[in-house]
Amino acid sequence: MVNGSDVWTEKYRPQKFDEVVGQDEIVKRVKSLVNSVNLPHLLFAGPAGVGKSTLALIVVKQLFGPSWRENYLELNASDERGIEVVRQKVKDFARTRALGNVPFKVIFLDEADALTREAQQALRRTMENFTSTCRFILSCNYSSRIIDPIQSRCVIFRFKLLEKKDIKTRIDFISQNEGLNVTQEGFDVLYDASEGDCRRVINLLQATASISPNITPDLVGTIISQAKPSDIKVVLEYALAGDFVNAREKLLDIMLKESISGEDVIKAIQKEVWNLPIDNELKVKLTEKTGEAEFRIVEGSDAFIQLEALLAAFVLAGEGK
Repeated sequence: MVNGSDVWTEKYRPQKFDEVVGQDEIVKRVKSLVNSVNLPHLLFAGPAGVGKSTLALIVVKQLFGPSWRENYLELNASDERGIEVVRQKVKDFARTRALGNVPFKVIFLDEADALTREAQQALRRTMENFTSTCRFILSCNYSSRIIDPIQSRCVIFRFKLLEKKDIKTRIDFISQNEGLNVTQEGFDVLYDASEGDCRRVINLLQATASISPNITPDLVGTIISQAKPSDIKVVLEYALAGDFVNAREKLLDIMLKESISGEDVIKAIQKEVWNLPIDNELKVKLTEKTGEAEFRIVEGSDAFIQLEALLAAFVLAGEGK
């Protein structure tokens, strides 16, 4: 199924533009460029798991057909981010002519925002010198990290997070071909855990399906190791009621039993704060405190100590201090 096997990949991996979901306007514009064989350099910017790499692959397959492998080079810039990669691999591939009727090859640089500034400057020069024989497709999460000279040479497409209905389309497609039974409740849990990242949804579905073809909320819950909203709600209610000791013990119990990291707990708290029956002004204040705690955890502070401090802040906020 979604197991990455060659059979599944060749048979079911999206090969046509209309199989990319949730990015209709981008697909329409890219398709027109490909049909005219007048492809400029492209910059795909947006969050992870929304179809950037897939669309780049479809572009190449539509352009070159069966000979796409000979005319396509894919590099992950987060692994190979130095200037030598641009000077050697990229330049060596770019200077040779394409095979077939299309007059250029395509180089796809994934996670291009991880390239050093020196490497980006070298890439800018390469894009200038080999435009007649090569086109570049750059993919990144943050276009602001790409230097202006490269951005000005590219047509920029900004991808958005996929909506629930778009991810449902892909999950239904996989379920039908793999004989899976995904309940609506099970899909809801999958989607909530993904936060719009289709790749994460598919990976979770694969892991869950390895246990049982019947995808239920409880089964998905055993895979994602995510704090239950009801448990987090109890912790917050204890804290806002001024009962720091019980809030702390309940939180520790959740983290130990469910093997949940501090960052995952923070995200669960951020979501649950807005479901509490409290004033909006207090919700904003608690969200600010949660953001401060998350920053410290990300920077390397002890997760449980920061969560304890956060609960203490919630206790004081509940008392109006």
